[in-house]
Amino acid sequence: MNRSQAEVEKLIIVGSGPAGLTAAIYAARGNLNPLVIAGREAGGQLTLTTDVDDFPGFEEGIQGPELMAKMRKQAERFNTRFINEDVVSVDLKAKPFVIQSESRRLTADSLIIATGASAMWLGLDSEQRLRGKGVSACAVCDGFFFKGKVVAVVGGGDTAMREANYLAKLCQKVIIIHRRDVLRAQPVLAELVKTKPNVEFVWNTEVVEVLGQEKVTGVKLKNTQTGQISELPIDGLFVAIGHKPNTDFLKEQLELNEKGYVVVEGETRTKIPGVFIAGDLADYRYRQAVTAAGAGCKAAFDIEEYLEAMKLPTEGNGG
Repeated sequence: MNRSQAEVEKLIIVGSGPAGLTAAIYAARGNLNPLVIAGREAGGQLTLTTDVDDFPGFEEGIQGPELMAKMRKQAERFNTRFINEDVVSVDLKAKPFVIQSESRRLTADSLIIATGASAMWLGLDSEQRLRGKGVSACAVCDGFFFKGKVVAVVGGGDTAMREANYLAKLCQKVIIIHRRDVLRAQPVLAELVKTKPNVEFVWNTEVVEVLGQEKVTGVKLKNTQTGQISELPIDGLFVAIGHKPNTDFLKEQLELNEKGYVVVEGETRTKIPGVFIAGDLADYRYRQAVTAAGAGCKAAFDIEEYLEAMKLPTEGNGG
């Protein structure tokens, strides 16, 4: 990158999932010359997803990594610049904002933060081996592939109830496995799921192993009270124990809610002028690639409006 480290970028986008890349496409087309700090695991959660059937425009579906590669190439076509490093820290307390990546200290007049959220997993080797082969953390993304089949959902919170409710419309049977005997979910969600005739509950039980070689064939269970081990044949396992927003580097910088998600004002704005948010690090409800992309578009428009109001030139620094 042939530029002085002291030179201030007009816009830096942190994150390269659907939100960050869509923001980059719109910002670049708006002549904001964005710089994207993509992260070492660039592309977000979709790079860990095999078949994506619900992103508009791909009638035969598309592989997650391929979709993200296409979005990145589209951003590059409009001269978006990329740094494939993680952000270590940010200082948003004064202008220009300071972003410290693994090897660089960057400054910017405005920021779009789109670092997303990561699904929480059980931590089993067998679970990781069978991800995308019957193990999923997104019913809306993958539920269609289990139409008419038997699946299990692990969890007892709102996430698990929403997943189970969605799957109950598609699957022959949905078995909810919970390590306690009381649900943590909102009562209205829990009662809704309990009314479904094809939903069963397995209480005081945890999954200790996912069974299957090329695809999921069942799970090994352990009763948390008796220690008894049993096996349950299923076609798919949905892990729904929550998501963790990737916001650790934002603590003490932005307002976060009790679950660690960034608090936004309106659609994309934060309490700090010039800092905008897009995607799953603020969205704990929808968590879809298409909603993240929509948020990235909104953030880019809001940034452009902000920069114009601040009477900052929208031309970049060259590249």
